[in-house]
Amino acid sequence: MTDTPRPTACSNASLRRATRRLSQLYDEAIAPSGLRATQFGLLAQLRQLGEPTMGALAEVLVMDLSALGHTLRPLTRDGLVRVVVDPRDRRSRRVTLTEEGEARFRAAGRLWRGAQARFEATFGSEKAAQLRALLDEVASRDFEAAFTQAE
Repeated sequence: MTDTPRPTACSNASLRRATRRLSQLYDEAIAPSGLRATQFGLLAQLRQLGEPTMGALAEVLVMDLSALGHTLRPLTRDGLVRVVVDPRDRRSRRVTLTEEGEARFRAAGRLWRGAQARFEATFGSEKAAQLRALLDEVASRDFEAAFTQAE
């Protein structure tokens, strides 16, 4: 059948395969820290944002609130993050990095930097920068709006 999509022609499938491969490589690299790459990325966002609301954090990570809650559960259990009621709006919850979370993040950061250096050496620094810029564009609200309008 000629209209059957080929998996290699699907941008979503190709991106998911690449994401799974990189996740495996980065997970392995930072495993001694006790964190997974996704958890490290979440802690990095928390450090950058300070004490974001759950909604703001979910927005930046391009996650829905239930997926964010699921991802935060082990980090909260292990004392790396704290989810607290926002004193200015009791309906909202804020996520904060604990001292233990900061220490674990720093330990994982050393391992992550090694993985990042290996990625850049293997893929090429210029191509890696271009890839990040393209992926940031795809993850943006502007891209979402344009994609939705193109229907």
